[in-house]
Amino acid sequence: MIAVIGASGRSGAALCRALAARGLEYVPVVRDPARWAALGLGGTPRVARLEDAGALRAALAGVGRVASCAHARWTPAILAAAPPAAQLVLMGSTRRFSRWPDAHGDGVRAGEAAFLAGAHRGVMLHPTMIYGAQGENNVQRLAALLRRLPVAPLPGGGRALVQPIHQGDVTASLLAALLRDWQGRQALVVAGPEPLAYRDFLAAVAAAAGLRMRPVLPVPAAPLRLLARLSARLPGLPEIGPDEIRRLTEDKAFDIGPMRRELGVSPRSLTAGLSETFGAA
Repeated sequence: MIAVIGASGRSGAALCRALAARGLEYVPVVRDPARWAALGLGGTPRVARLEDAGALRAALAGVGRVASCAHARWTPAILAAAPPAAQLVLMGSTRRFSRWPDAHGDGVRAGEAAFLAGAHRGVMLHPTMIYGAQGENNVQRLAALLRRLPVAPLPGGGRALVQPIHQGDVTASLLAALLRDWQGRQALVVAGPEPLAYRDFLAAVAAAAGLRMRPVLPVPAAPLRLLARLSARLPGLPEIGPDEIRRLTEDKAFDIGPMRRELGVSPRSLTAGLSETFGAA
């Protein structure tokens, strides 16, 4: 039996759909049963809050494999609650490699350390920016900005590298990890096929959304971070956080050779992934 923690979230629900499509038995573990019911995926969930050790232990009782799509900071709680022989597949994030300290990245680093020092077999997957999930709006927010702005103001002119991954490839990676028998513990990055400059990523988003790419305006990161705080107050503009601006100044490029070798997943091209994303919108 497979337990899916965070089954009503984007990655969790996508994984549950993939498991059901293959006829694999699973049990969803959720905080809010009404939210799970609204997805229309059927089945009776086990309800547990991750901070409730007893409820989580009961929800994971009798399962042989656990997939967690919850934030990696909950790893110690999952390790304590999972049956000793259960194999774990955990979701982390490439934020763990960021040079900018924040609660999100710190939580992923702590979760990875706890997992690698633990006794359960399995893997922690660190995805880059995920796009293309049902209800996800990463690339849609960018398209909305391009519709409203005459130029694309980017720190450093948008030369920092990114390597986004489509939700379908994240789901394929989670599924492959679940079906494999792991010896020991390891962490793997899952990312798109190749890195590209953020300005080129933005141009690809514009093309997929049927928009003309705006001229790129190089702007220092500091004033952009101040302007980002105002985005929530300006009508018609999607909210952009200051930390998102800061992360645009560092390269996010990764070797996916281990992903291909260990999981057998070759991610789709950005052009193909964006075509699917905006075609389904």
